[in-house]
Amino acid sequence: MTDQPVGEKTEEGLREALRVVVDPEIGMNVVELGLIRFVEIEPERAHINMIMTTPFCPYAPQLLEQTRRRAQEYLARPTTIEMGMEMWDPTMMEEGVADDWGLF
Repeated sequence: MTDQPVGEKTEEGLREALRVVVDPEIGMNVVELGLIRFVEIEPERAHINMIMTTPFCPYAPQLLEQTRRRAQEYLARPTTIEMGMEMWDPTMMEEGVADDWGLF
């Protein structure tokens, strides 16, 4: 049993909803890759900080906008997205996902 009100949108639920946003170059979703770095959900708005796998990712605008739209649909509130400057590395991937790549 949970203490949250019925219908309340959670960060965990948001992350599940964002699994449909796939990096077309890698073929994995933004959650598996660990690109969603920070989520803030408030009653009237939401904000997401997201990074890319490479500094000059050609799909960055598309991935950011897809993530923002999907989050806004799921949360049913205005959502902003910010591209973070943190450098991505494979250790940020979800546990077990990097094994499929043979990285660890």
